[in-house]
Amino acid sequence: MSEVTGQAIEPLLEARDIKKYFGAITALNGVSFHVSAGEALGVVGDNGAGKSTLMKILSGLYKPSEGSLFFQGQPVRFDSPRDARQMGIEMVYQDFALAGNMPIYENIYLGREPGRKFAGITIIDREQARQMAKDHLDKLKIHVKSIDQTVEGLSGGQRQAVAIARATAFDAKVVIMDEPTAALAIKEVGKVLDLIKTLKEHGVAVIIISHRMDDIFYACDRVMALYQGTNFAEAPLDKTHRNEVIGWIMGTKGHTEALAHDKVH
Repeated sequence: MSEVTGQAIEPLLEARDIKKYFGAITALNGVSFHVSAGEALGVVGDNGAGKSTLMKILSGLYKPSEGSLFFQGQPVRFDSPRDARQMGIEMVYQDFALAGNMPIYENIYLGREPGRKFAGITIIDREQARQMAKDHLDKLKIHVKSIDQTVEGLSGGQRQAVAIARATAFDAKVVIMDEPTAALAIKEVGKVLDLIKTLKEHGVAVIIISHRMDDIFYACDRVMALYQGTNFAEAPLDKTHRNEVIGWIMGTKGHTEALAHDKVH
């Protein structure tokens, strides 16, 4: 639970003592987690630490073997990603999952197009979709030449921005991002991180899985580290530093020595 101006803020999304087994393998062993509205949480850990498994549970792709999930203080159960999406939890994947041969506005509303039902079929209102897409992109300060551009003609950063716009087009309350800048050119990284800050300004809770310390320390308010499927450490960003967080990833605490890969930007 976080504190702002002395008042307690209830977590928007919370997991308590989550365990996940895959046969004889324990992927998560009693992990707890929370994020509040308007907060960006960085989730770090080495490969196999359990980051992706936890995010897949939060987004409804996996069911926990044990433990409980809470949304806005109420216990919830997700049987599918659709259940999580209906609650306002969206996942943005590293490969963007966009239809390259379709225009931007169609990608944003793909499968949920505005229109009217006729004989069980949705007649899509393309002009409404275009206007809604334009308004949504403007709200998020995403700039493109035209909403009629096909996605395959966009840069990596623009594709990531469209993927985020699609995830937030239907009143998303929590957006989970898996390595959001991993596939981007350096000049595009800052734009995506600024977009994450814009989401926070609109009250969206953002969860960022990233190996990039620069991303975590620029865009996040708090960081938590998983190690071998358990909670290892967490802290507000202004109460820690990158060398300490890198130590957490490696399973050590109190780490202050400069590391060679920490100097790489």
